Amino acid sequence: MDATAFATEIESHRRYLMRVAQLQLRDGDLAQDVVQDTLVAALTGGSGFDGRSSLKTWLTGILKHKIVDAIRRKQRAPVPLSALDDEGSLDDYDALFKPNGAWEAPPADWGDPEASLAQREFFDVMEFCLEKLPPQTGRVFVMREVMELETDEICKELAITANNLWVILYRARMALRACLEQRWFAEGGHRPRTA
Repeated sequence: MDATAFATEIESHRRYLMRVAQLQLRDGDLAQDVVQDTLVAALTGGSGFDGRSSLKTWLTGILKHKIVDAIRRKQRAPVPLSALDDEGSLDDYDALFKPNGAWEAPPADWGDPEASLAQREFFDVMEFCLEKLPPQTGRVFVMREVMELETDEICKELAITANNLWVILYRARMALRACLEQRWFAEGGHRPRTA
């Protein structure tokens, strides 16, 4: 692929990269800077893209490192996320379990997860489900599971306790599970339903 076509293809992912950066950084200007740094790094390091993953995945990897660097560089005091307490209750999920802790209704058979992960549609549905999470819950989930930040880094950045972090992650995982079962693994096939 020539340089112009490669640059055009990279640019086509800007909107997605901005959504991820904005979700994590909560600062439009900083998000734009981080995405711009990501695109510049991709253009100057284009030889590093060997095609073993999709271009979107490769760009997300670069963005992840840029966001982590930006979070670590922040000098301002952390902003408390008191709204996290309003995003749901653990009681909402009690109906999923028997008194002994076993599933009331076991999760649907997800088939071959590795094969599902390889399908682009799955990632589209996963992205849809992440966007449906309450904003702060989604932010915490992405920080932990996508950005792979450590517990203490997340707690410091968001001014929350480790216990609060684990409750938020639990809520996120339960909500993602429900969304994925409904929109991807539901009986009748692996077709995204985003309406």
